[in-house]
Amino acid sequence: MSSKYTQAQEIALQIIKELGGVVRTSKALRAGIHPRTFYSLRDQGAVETLSRGVYRLADLPAISNPDLILVASRVPQAVICLISALSFHEMTTQVPHKIFIALRQGIKAPKIDFPPLSVHLFSETSFEAGIKTYEIDGVAVQIYSPEKTLADCFKFRNKLGMDVVLEALKMYKNRQSKMNIADLIKYARICRVERVMQPYLESIT
Repeated sequence: MSSKYTQAQEIALQIIKELGGVVRTSKALRAGIHPRTFYSLRDQGAVETLSRGVYRLADLPAISNPDLILVASRVPQAVICLISALSFHEMTTQVPHKIFIALRQGIKAPKIDFPPLSVHLFSETSFEAGIKTYEIDGVAVQIYSPEKTLADCFKFRNKLGMDVVLEALKMYKNRQSKMNIADLIKYARICRVERVMQPYLESIT
């Protein structure tokens, strides 16, 4: 560590690094960093603000997907879904202008200033199915698998547009060495769209 930092600051920087380099203020304080030490690091430019209450080490490489990291940090109970999940899995040409997230029914939609969110409430069974955790720039981000995302898109086809759904299905087929038909059917049943999806699945297998 550089000599320009006090011992307390050096310890704080090490703690933040061990936490993945991106932290919420509350998590940093729970980890034992004194508020005065934390904010002095911010004022010196050792940590930078991503969003209100979310900070990262300034010397980390550029963030590849800052919006997903912000959502994962601010709304850890959410799962990235629909258009945002399609975009992550490279299954759409759509450019999402909001981050699409799923929450359990009964959970109050979060209020955050940035990025803008499109919030969708899923039943317990549907919410739990197909969650995968991906590490993006050291931050764990929950995103639905490609197969669960397709089933969700068929369920929300009237809102998304059938052209978006069919494009996603086509891109899924083209980018997979072997399609996971069993998972597609499983998630179609969970989302109650098996009868809707069946003809389209038959046409690509």
